Amino acid sequence: MSVRQFGEIEGTPVWEVTIRSAAGAEAKILSWGAVVRDMTVPLHTGTRQRVVLGLNTIDDYLAHSPHMGAIAGRCANRISNGEFKIGGTKYELERNFRDKHTLHSGRSIGKSLWQLAHRDRSSVTLTHVSPNGESGFPGTVTTTCTYRLVEPATLRVELTATTDAPTPVNLAHHSYFNLDGATSVLDHRLMVSADFYTPTDAELIPTGEVRSVGGTPYDFRSNRSVRFPDAATGAPYAYDVNFVLRRDRIEPAGWLGLWLAHAAKFSSPQTKLALDVWTTEPGVQVYDGRKLDMPVAGLDGVVYKASAGLCLEPQHFPDSPNRPHFPSVILQPDDVYRQISEYRFQSG
Repeated sequence: MSVRQFGEIEGTPVWEVTIRSAAGAEAKILSWGAVVRDMTVPLHTGTRQRVVLGLNTIDDYLAHSPHMGAIAGRCANRISNGEFKIGGTKYELERNFRDKHTLHSGRSIGKSLWQLAHRDRSSVTLTHVSPNGESGFPGTVTTTCTYRLVEPATLRVELTATTDAPTPVNLAHHSYFNLDGATSVLDHRLMVSADFYTPTDAELIPTGEVRSVGGTPYDFRSNRSVRFPDAATGAPYAYDVNFVLRRDRIEPAGWLGLWLAHAAKFSSPQTKLALDVWTTEPGVQVYDGRKLDMPVAGLDGVVYKASAGLCLEPQHFPDSPNRPHFPSVILQPDDVYRQISEYRFQSG
Protein backbone atom coordinates (compact mmCIF):
# COMPACT_ATOMS: atom_id res chain seq x y z
CA MET A 1 0.00 0.00 0.00
CA SER A 2 1.29 3.47 -0.87
CA VAL A 3 -0.14 6.99 -0.76
CA ARG A 4 0.86 10.00 -2.82
CA GLN A 5 -0.59 13.41 -3.48
CA PHE A 6 -2.19 13.36 -6.93
CA GLY A 7 -2.94 17.09 -6.96
CA GLU A 8 -5.10 19.57 -5.11
CA ILE A 9 -8.46 21.30 -5.44
CA GLU A 10 -8.68 24.81 -4.01
CA GLY A 11 -5.82 24.04 -1.64
CA THR A 12 -7.14 20.65 -0.51
CA PRO A 13 -4.92 17.67 -1.41
CA VAL A 14 -6.25 14.89 -3.61
CA TRP A 15 -4.72 11.59 -2.55
CA GLU A 16 -4.01 8.49 -4.61
CA VAL A 17 -3.86 5.23 -2.67
CA THR A 18 -2.38 2.14 -4.32
CA ILE A 19 -3.67 -1.22 -3.11
CA ARG A 20 -2.33 -4.63 -4.10
CA SER A 21 -3.17 -8.31 -3.88
CA ALA A 22 -0.57 -10.97 -3.15
CA ALA A 23 -1.22 -12.44 -6.60
CA GLY A 24 -0.18 -9.20 -8.30
CA ALA A 25 -3.38 -7.25 -8.98
CA GLU A 26 -3.05 -3.52 -8.32
CA ALA A 27 -5.52 -0.62 -8.19
CA LYS A 28 -5.01 3.12 -7.71
CA ILE A 29 -7.83 4.97 -5.95
CA LEU A 30 -8.36 8.73 -5.76
CA SER A 31 -9.92 10.69 -2.90
CA TRP A 32 -11.83 12.65 -5.54
CA GLY A 33 -15.00 10.88 -6.66
CA ALA A 34 -13.73 7.64 -5.07
CA VAL A 35 -12.25 7.09 -8.53
CA VAL A 36 -10.47 3.92 -9.60
CA ARG A 37 -7.84 5.70 -11.68
CA ASP A 38 -5.90 2.63 -12.76
CA MET A 39 -6.01 -1.13 -12.33
CA THR A 40 -3.74 -3.87 -13.65
CA VAL A 41 -4.08 -7.64 -13.32
CA PRO A 42 -1.66 -10.50 -14.07
CA LEU A 43 -2.18 -12.58 -17.22
CA HIS A 44 -1.53 -16.30 -17.62
CA THR A 45 1.37 -15.36 -19.90
CA GLY A 46 3.24 -13.77 -17.00
CA THR A 47 2.63 -10.22 -18.23
CA ARG A 48 0.25 -7.60 -16.83
CA GLN A 49 -2.82 -6.01 -18.39
CA ARG A 50 -4.35 -2.62 -17.64
CA VAL A 51 -8.13 -3.07 -17.42
CA VAL A 52 -9.63 0.41 -16.86
CA LEU A 53 -9.44 3.81 -18.50
CA GLY A 54 -7.91 6.65 -16.48
CA LEU A 55 -6.53 10.17 -16.68
CA ASN A 56 -3.21 11.69 -15.68
CA THR A 57 -4.02 14.82 -13.65
CA ILE A 58 -6.74 16.04 -11.33
CA ASP A 59 -7.28 18.97 -13.69
CA ASP A 60 -8.10 16.49 -16.48
CA TYR A 61 -10.65 14.80 -14.23
CA LEU A 62 -12.25 18.09 -13.23
CA ALA A 63 -12.51 19.33 -16.81
CA HIS A 64 -13.19 16.21 -18.84
CA SER A 65 -14.06 13.05 -16.90
CA PRO A 66 -17.40 11.36 -17.75
CA HIS A 67 -17.54 9.83 -14.24
CA MET A 68 -14.53 7.73 -15.28
CA GLY A 69 -13.90 5.22 -12.47
CA ALA A 70 -16.08 7.16 -10.01
CA ILE A 71 -18.89 6.24 -7.66
CA ALA A 72 -21.94 7.79 -9.33
CA GLY A 73 -24.64 9.12 -7.00
CA ARG A 74 -26.19 9.97 -4.64
CA CYS A 75 -28.75 8.75 -7.18
CA ALA A 76 -27.02 7.28 -10.23
CA ASN A 77 -28.38 7.31 -13.77
CA ARG A 78 -31.20 9.49 -15.09
CA ILE A 79 -34.16 11.14 -13.36
CA SER A 80 -36.74 12.36 -15.86
CA ASN A 81 -37.39 16.10 -16.04
CA GLY A 82 -35.09 16.62 -13.06
CA GLU A 83 -37.83 16.14 -10.49
CA PHE A 84 -39.56 13.63 -8.21
CA LYS A 85 -41.93 13.53 -5.26
CA ILE A 86 -41.69 12.02 -1.78
CA GLY A 87 -44.82 12.06 0.37
CA GLY A 88 -46.45 14.70 -1.80
CA THR A 89 -43.46 17.07 -1.69
CA LYS A 90 -41.94 17.86 -5.07
CA TYR A 91 -38.17 18.23 -5.39
CA GLU A 92 -36.51 20.11 -8.28
CA LEU A 93 -33.02 18.90 -9.16
CA GLU A 94 -30.04 20.17 -11.10
CA ARG A 95 -30.82 19.49 -14.77
CA ASN A 96 -27.45 18.52 -16.21
CA PHE A 97 -28.56 16.17 -19.00
CA ARG A 98 -29.88 17.81 -22.17
CA ASP A 99 -30.81 20.80 -19.97
CA LYS A 100 -33.93 18.85 -19.06
CA HIS A 101 -33.12 15.76 -17.00
CA THR A 102 -30.78 14.85 -14.13
CA LEU A 103 -27.84 12.47 -14.67
CA HIS A 104 -25.84 10.96 -11.79
CA SER A 105 -27.28 13.66 -9.46
CA GLY A 106 -25.46 16.53 -11.14
CA ARG A 107 -22.63 17.94 -9.03
CA SER A 108 -22.63 15.25 -6.41
CA ILE A 109 -20.47 12.50 -4.92
CA GLY A 110 -18.86 11.35 -8.17
CA LYS A 111 -17.38 14.82 -8.65
CA SER A 112 -16.48 15.68 -5.06
CA LEU A 113 -13.67 15.26 -2.58
CA TRP A 114 -13.91 12.28 -0.22
CA GLN A 115 -12.11 11.65 3.05
CA LEU A 116 -9.66 8.80 3.57
CA ALA A 117 -10.95 6.78 6.51
CA HIS A 118 -8.76 3.65 6.42
CA ARG A 119 -6.14 2.03 4.24
CA ASP A 120 -4.02 -1.11 4.30
CA ARG A 121 -2.14 -3.20 1.74
CA SER A 122 -5.21 -4.53 -0.05
CA SER A 123 -8.05 -2.11 0.79
CA VAL A 124 -8.99 1.54 1.14
CA THR A 125 -12.10 3.11 2.69
CA LEU A 126 -13.36 6.59 1.81
CA THR A 127 -16.28 8.60 3.19
CA HIS A 128 -18.33 11.49 1.83
CA VAL A 129 -21.05 13.71 3.30
CA SER A 130 -23.56 15.16 0.84
CA PRO A 131 -25.40 18.07 2.50
CA ASN A 132 -29.14 18.57 2.53
CA GLY A 133 -30.22 20.34 -0.65
CA GLU A 134 -27.15 19.45 -2.72
CA SER A 135 -28.25 19.50 -6.37
CA GLY A 136 -31.81 19.75 -5.01
CA PHE A 137 -31.93 16.44 -3.10
CA PRO A 138 -33.38 16.31 0.41
CA GLY A 139 -31.48 15.00 3.41
CA THR A 140 -27.85 14.84 4.46
CA VAL A 141 -26.42 11.60 3.08
CA THR A 142 -23.24 10.00 4.43
CA THR A 143 -21.65 7.50 2.05
CA THR A 144 -18.85 5.01 2.67
CA CYS A 145 -16.97 3.23 -0.12
CA THR A 146 -14.48 0.44 0.49
CA TYR A 147 -12.42 -0.99 -2.34
CA ARG A 148 -10.82 -4.38 -1.60
CA LEU A 149 -8.54 -6.48 -3.76
CA VAL A 150 -9.59 -10.05 -3.05
CA GLU A 151 -7.26 -12.85 -4.14
CA PRO A 152 -6.29 -13.44 -6.78
CA ALA A 153 -7.67 -10.56 -8.89
CA THR A 154 -11.10 -9.38 -7.73
CA LEU A 155 -12.01 -5.76 -7.10
CA ARG A 156 -14.72 -5.80 -4.42
CA VAL A 157 -16.74 -2.59 -4.02
CA GLU A 158 -18.60 -2.20 -0.71
CA LEU A 159 -20.99 0.75 -0.46
CA THR A 160 -23.12 1.98 2.44
CA ALA A 161 -25.16 5.14 2.96
CA THR A 162 -27.32 6.72 5.66
CA THR A 163 -29.61 9.75 5.62
CA ASP A 164 -31.41 12.05 8.05
CA ALA A 165 -34.45 12.47 5.75
CA PRO A 166 -36.17 10.29 3.13
CA THR A 167 -34.22 10.61 -0.11
CA PRO A 168 -33.30 8.60 -3.23
CA VAL A 169 -30.02 6.69 -2.95
CA ASN A 170 -28.76 4.58 -5.85
CA LEU A 171 -24.99 4.19 -6.09
CA ALA A 172 -23.02 2.75 -9.01
CA HIS A 173 -19.37 2.09 -9.76
CA HIS A 174 -18.56 3.66 -13.13
CA SER A 175 -15.24 2.33 -14.47
CA TYR A 176 -14.73 2.00 -18.21
CA PHE A 177 -13.26 -1.46 -18.83
CA ASN A 178 -10.94 -2.47 -21.66
CA LEU A 179 -9.28 -5.88 -21.37
CA ASP A 180 -6.70 -5.74 -24.15
CA GLY A 181 -5.75 -2.10 -24.79
CA ALA A 182 -7.36 -1.94 -28.23
CA THR A 183 -8.75 1.42 -29.34
CA SER A 184 -12.29 -0.01 -29.18
CA VAL A 185 -14.02 -2.71 -27.12
CA LEU A 186 -16.59 -3.51 -29.82
CA ASP A 187 -14.79 -6.78 -30.57
CA HIS A 188 -14.80 -7.82 -26.92
CA ARG A 189 -17.47 -10.35 -26.02
CA LEU A 190 -20.29 -9.83 -23.54
CA MET A 191 -22.86 -11.98 -21.77
CA VAL A 192 -25.50 -10.44 -19.48
CA SER A 193 -27.52 -12.57 -17.06
CA ALA A 194 -30.81 -10.93 -17.97
CA ASP A 195 -33.95 -11.92 -19.86
CA PHE A 196 -35.45 -8.41 -19.63
CA TYR A 197 -34.38 -4.79 -19.97
CA THR A 198 -35.93 -1.36 -19.36
CA PRO A 199 -36.30 0.34 -22.78
CA THR A 200 -35.79 4.09 -23.10
CA ASP A 201 -37.08 6.90 -25.27
CA ALA A 202 -34.99 9.05 -27.62
CA GLU A 203 -33.66 10.99 -24.62
CA LEU A 204 -32.52 7.81 -22.81
CA ILE A 205 -35.31 8.09 -20.23
CA PRO A 206 -37.00 4.78 -19.32
CA THR A 207 -40.47 4.39 -20.77
CA GLY A 208 -41.52 2.41 -17.70
CA GLU A 209 -41.75 -0.85 -19.63
CA VAL A 210 -39.92 -4.04 -18.72
CA ARG A 211 -39.40 -5.80 -22.03
CA SER A 212 -37.95 -9.15 -23.10
CA VAL A 213 -34.50 -9.04 -24.71
CA GLY A 214 -35.56 -11.77 -27.14
CA GLY A 215 -35.35 -10.73 -30.78
CA THR A 216 -33.68 -7.40 -29.90
CA PRO A 217 -30.10 -6.07 -30.04
CA TYR A 218 -30.16 -6.34 -26.23
CA ASP A 219 -30.09 -10.12 -26.23
CA PHE A 220 -26.75 -10.89 -24.56
CA ARG A 221 -27.93 -14.15 -23.02
CA SER A 222 -25.28 -15.96 -25.06
CA ASN A 223 -21.68 -14.82 -25.07
CA ARG A 224 -21.42 -12.63 -28.20
CA SER A 225 -19.53 -9.70 -29.63
CA VAL A 226 -20.41 -6.23 -28.36
CA ARG A 227 -20.45 -5.19 -32.01
CA PHE A 228 -23.95 -5.56 -33.46
CA PRO A 229 -25.14 -4.01 -36.75
CA ASP A 230 -27.92 -1.45 -36.47
CA ALA A 231 -30.74 -2.59 -38.74
CA ALA A 232 -31.30 0.94 -40.04
CA THR A 233 -27.74 2.11 -40.67
CA GLY A 234 -25.51 -0.97 -40.57
CA ALA A 235 -23.28 0.88 -38.08
CA PRO A 236 -22.56 -0.73 -34.71
CA TYR A 237 -25.56 -0.52 -32.40
CA ALA A 238 -25.08 1.85 -29.44
CA TYR A 239 -25.73 0.58 -25.91
CA ASP A 240 -26.67 2.62 -22.85
CA VAL A 241 -29.38 0.61 -21.11
CA ASN A 242 -30.37 -1.08 -17.87
CA PHE A 243 -30.77 -4.87 -17.73
CA VAL A 244 -33.03 -6.61 -15.21
CA LEU A 245 -30.84 -9.28 -13.67
CA ARG A 246 -32.12 -12.84 -13.56
CA ARG A 247 -30.46 -13.60 -10.21
CA ASP A 248 -30.49 -17.35 -10.81
CA ARG A 249 -26.80 -17.76 -9.89
CA ILE A 250 -26.26 -16.50 -6.36
CA GLU A 251 -23.59 -16.62 -3.66
CA PRO A 252 -23.42 -15.26 -0.09
CA ALA A 253 -22.15 -11.68 -0.18
CA GLY A 254 -20.41 -11.82 3.18
CA TRP A 255 -22.81 -9.30 4.71
CA LEU A 256 -25.81 -10.65 6.59
CA GLY A 257 -28.89 -10.83 4.40
CA LEU A 258 -27.17 -9.90 1.13
CA TRP A 259 -26.58 -12.21 -1.82
CA LEU A 260 -24.39 -11.70 -4.84
CA ALA A 261 -25.86 -12.63 -8.22
CA HIS A 262 -24.03 -13.01 -11.50
CA ALA A 263 -24.59 -9.92 -13.66
CA ALA A 264 -22.29 -10.09 -16.68
CA LYS A 265 -19.23 -11.64 -18.29
CA PHE A 266 -16.97 -9.42 -20.42
CA SER A 267 -13.96 -10.89 -22.20
CA SER A 268 -11.21 -10.23 -24.72
CA PRO A 269 -10.47 -12.90 -27.34
CA GLN A 270 -7.07 -11.27 -27.79
CA THR A 271 -5.72 -11.55 -24.23
CA LYS A 272 -7.99 -14.40 -23.05
CA LEU A 273 -8.83 -12.19 -20.07
CA ALA A 274 -12.38 -12.32 -18.71
CA LEU A 275 -14.25 -10.15 -16.22
CA ASP A 276 -17.22 -11.55 -14.31
CA VAL A 277 -19.42 -9.06 -12.47
CA TRP A 278 -21.40 -10.16 -9.40
CA THR A 279 -23.66 -7.83 -7.44
CA THR A 280 -26.37 -7.47 -4.83
CA GLU A 281 -28.21 -4.99 -7.10
CA PRO A 282 -31.31 -5.78 -9.22
CA GLY A 283 -29.93 -4.26 -12.42
CA VAL A 284 -26.79 -3.47 -14.38
CA GLN A 285 -26.38 -0.53 -16.74
CA VAL A 286 -24.34 -1.39 -19.83
CA TYR A 287 -22.77 1.59 -21.61
CA ASP A 288 -20.41 1.01 -24.50
CA GLY A 289 -18.63 4.36 -24.20
CA ARG A 290 -19.90 5.48 -27.60
CA LYS A 291 -19.79 9.17 -26.62
CA LEU A 292 -16.16 9.11 -25.48
CA ASP A 293 -14.09 11.75 -27.27
CA MET A 294 -11.46 12.86 -24.80
CA PRO A 295 -9.46 16.00 -25.67
CA VAL A 296 -6.58 14.95 -23.40
CA ALA A 297 -4.42 11.85 -23.24
CA GLY A 298 -5.20 9.10 -20.78
CA LEU A 299 -2.96 6.41 -19.29
CA ASP A 300 0.12 5.58 -21.36
CA GLY A 301 -0.67 8.59 -23.54
CA VAL A 302 -3.71 6.94 -25.14
CA VAL A 303 -6.44 9.33 -26.31
CA TYR A 304 -9.80 7.68 -25.62
CA LYS A 305 -12.30 7.85 -28.46
CA ALA A 306 -15.66 6.19 -29.12
CA SER A 307 -16.07 2.81 -27.40
CA ALA A 308 -12.60 2.83 -25.83
CA GLY A 309 -14.14 1.22 -22.76
CA LEU A 310 -17.36 -0.43 -21.59
CA CYS A 311 -19.15 0.38 -18.32
CA LEU A 312 -20.84 -2.34 -16.29
CA GLU A 313 -22.67 -0.43 -13.55
CA PRO A 314 -24.57 -2.47 -10.94
CA GLN A 315 -27.45 -0.37 -9.60
CA HIS A 316 -31.20 0.01 -9.20
CA PHE A 317 -33.17 0.97 -12.29
CA PRO A 318 -32.91 4.48 -13.79
CA ASP A 319 -35.69 6.97 -13.00
CA SER A 320 -36.85 4.78 -10.12
CA PRO A 321 -38.02 7.81 -8.04
CA ASN A 322 -40.67 8.39 -10.73
CA ARG A 323 -41.52 4.72 -11.40
CA PRO A 324 -43.42 3.16 -8.46
CA HIS A 325 -43.34 -0.30 -10.07
CA PHE A 326 -39.51 -0.29 -10.19
CA PRO A 327 -37.61 -1.44 -7.07
CA SER A 328 -37.61 1.52 -4.67
CA VAL A 329 -34.51 3.65 -4.14
CA ILE A 330 -35.95 5.78 -1.32
CA LEU A 331 -33.72 5.49 1.74
CA GLN A 332 -35.32 6.17 5.12
CA PRO A 333 -33.50 7.68 8.13
CA ASP A 334 -33.74 4.44 10.12
CA ASP A 335 -32.32 2.28 7.29
CA VAL A 336 -28.85 1.68 5.86
CA TYR A 337 -28.23 1.44 2.12
CA ARG A 338 -25.87 -1.47 1.40
CA GLN A 339 -24.40 -2.67 -1.89
CA ILE A 340 -21.63 -5.10 -2.74
CA SER A 341 -20.34 -5.57 -6.28
CA GLU A 342 -17.38 -7.68 -7.33
CA TYR A 343 -15.34 -7.42 -10.52
CA ARG A 344 -13.62 -10.80 -10.87
CA PHE A 345 -10.80 -11.06 -13.41
CA GLN A 346 -9.62 -14.43 -14.75
CA SER A 347 -6.86 -15.07 -17.26
CA GLY A 348 -6.35 -18.01 -19.58
